[in-house]
Amino acid sequence: MLRRQSLGRLCLAGAVALLGPLVALGAPSAAARPAADAPDRVEAAAVPPLDQLTVTGTQVAFGLQRPTAITAPDDGSGRLLIAEKQGTIRVYHPTTGLAAAPLLDITDRVDTSGNERGLLGLVTTPDFARTHTLYVAYTALPDGEVTLSRFVLDTAGQTPVPPDAEQVVLTQPHAQYSNHNGGHVTFGPDGYLYWSIGDGGGSDDILNSGQNLSTLLGKILRLDVSGPCAGRTYCVPEDNPFVDTPGARPEIWTYGLRNPWKFSHDPADGSLWIADVGQGTYEEIDHLAADQGGANLGWSCREGPEVFNPQRCQTGAAYVDPIYSYRTSTDGCAVIGGYVYRGREFADIATGTYLATDYCSGSAFLVRPPATPGGAYQTRALGELTIQPTSLGEDANGELYLVNDLPGQLHRISFGVAAPPVACQVSYRVDEQWGTGFNATVSLSNTGTRPVDGWTVGWTFPAAQRAGSFYNAVGSQQGTVVTARNASWNGGIAPGGTVSFSFLASNTGPNPAPTAFTMNGTACG
Repeated sequence: MLRRQSLGRLCLAGAVALLGPLVALGAPSAAARPAADAPDRVEAAAVPPLDQLTVTGTQVAFGLQRPTAITAPDDGSGRLLIAEKQGTIRVYHPTTGLAAAPLLDITDRVDTSGNERGLLGLVTTPDFARTHTLYVAYTALPDGEVTLSRFVLDTAGQTPVPPDAEQVVLTQPHAQYSNHNGGHVTFGPDGYLYWSIGDGGGSDDILNSGQNLSTLLGKILRLDVSGPCAGRTYCVPEDNPFVDTPGARPEIWTYGLRNPWKFSHDPADGSLWIADVGQGTYEEIDHLAADQGGANLGWSCREGPEVFNPQRCQTGAAYVDPIYSYRTSTDGCAVIGGYVYRGREFADIATGTYLATDYCSGSAFLVRPPATPGGAYQTRALGELTIQPTSLGEDANGELYLVNDLPGQLHRISFGVAAPPVACQVSYRVDEQWGTGFNATVSLSNTGTRPVDGWTVGWTFPAAQRAGSFYNAVGSQQGTVVTARNASWNGGIAPGGTVSFSFLASNTGPNPAPTAFTMNGTACG
């Protein structure tokens, strides 16, 4: 899904064609758009520093067929709905697992040719318990037209959903190339539906879509799907940025995108986080304020933080730079956008942290916005979450899940805290030496800004020294490696503080001092 082809990168294509049609559920009425409830925000200062946060995934289900999207109806059912590329939606529940029969099957109308076509997105309306409406996005037969449709269920729990209940909302021709379909669909805190469409495919933005406001390709759209307007099956919000721009499609909210496979809103402030798959140099993550409609993210003038095609750049244009980017083919191949964590289970350590990943590397990318206006974003890249991740998603409580492509697995995301690295300095002094032995003193200094609560010091003797009795520490030696940990009375070292311990050792021959020390696994000066 995310691999690269000779024509350029197929957003999420390589081994998968996960970027197919979106499946959309109904939308709330215009009269009922309350602000989304979010867990109480934990101040950034209260959560651990980003360099202490860990992320893991635990498999909770398998047997999915190339999953592409996750959504959760907020109807009290506790379910997750998972889109599969071929045109089916599966139901997962934490207590009963993955249901065998699909909730919806529209394989008869989904075009899965090419690596990136298929059923690509789905979402339920924010008031699903009342409206019973599901939206999907997919590439349609016979020629890959990207399609946004709704299904209105008889009840929130109706199973299966009749395929003939489909109501097509909006389509965009996409016949020339099979890649770069975008495909994510979601509702913002403002109650409007947002839908991403890629630049039309090929490579190098050959259709020149990114900067062209007369096409929906290479854009994120913002629609009022609560009812019809002016002969359409939807309305255009009056405050969309290009409503009064001659020649521009009024549905456009954001432009200058290559293949925005996944994006999300932070319910705490309504801001928009976008992961845009790159051409071959950079993967990028963009962050826009809730009122930043009309933002130009630069493609195909720019790719990531650099100019890609100077001929596509416009004098005086304001391009929004990514807040995080990484090298394609070095740190991954296709960025998979995620969510700002607003759940409850890990609220004390992860609130306000954005998590994304990559199809090829599976790395966890963590981002936190500046603590003060104009400050720098905090970022961190961690190890592999799982192989071939294709989508992150939230349950109704804001807890995060992840699906992967060919393994067909569902993973639950957990956050943890690792012991902070210490900043330390060690001094080593031989106090007395005789023919067969010596005693020495080791002093540990905390040169960091955080207290040390418990310490373990290690070193390797370069000769035949053997440590025996320890004073003010508990020590042992295996081979040439010595380990000493604090006694019950001296485990704490305040910033700028020092503790010392000594030991008695035997020795035959030369007695050179150790050349390197560690404290709590960190090298010390």
